[in-house]
Amino acid sequence: MPETLKKETSEAAREACPGMLRSIVAALDWARYNGGIMVEANIRYEGGLRCVAVHGPSQSVIETDAPVDNMGRGERFSPTDLVGTALASCVATTMGILAARLEVDLTGMTARVRKHMTADPPRRIARLEVAITVPLDENHPQRTRLESAAQGCPVRRSLHPEVVVEETFAWTGAATE
Repeated sequence: MPETLKKETSEAAREACPGMLRSIVAALDWARYNGGIMVEANIRYEGGLRCVAVHGPSQSVIETDAPVDNMGRGERFSPTDLVGTALASCVATTMGILAARLEVDLTGMTARVRKHMTADPPRRIARLEVAITVPLDENHPQRTRLESAAQGCPVRRSLHPEVVVEETFAWTGAATE
């Protein structure tokens, strides 16, 4: 992105949007300027059923292992663990984006995901259970909108229709650990 556009985008975002929303607006402006959203990751197989993945934009690194029940060491997230993790973090992020727009504070929200694999071949994810704990009162006026946002997260919409997704929400009125 040209420096002038980068500067204009970040100045406009800083003035127009509070907190986290600034970053989101800048990222979306950058994506529009570049003709769409595309992210590249580079994966290197290390042997021993371990891979190292490098996220192109940030250069952050994650490692994966095959799970113990599939000839691996299980010392890292498995690729299918990351699918479940992606779903839960996408739900939290999607709710966070809407909450920022609504000026609702979701700090302390948690999500837990449980992944169930098929018992019979072909090996695949059968079910993902996502439990979201929201540190707001159960009668919060934005509850329906926030739950709807969660159910429409991009990862969930990208999953195969045979993957059962079960989401539960606990509205606690206080942050939980």
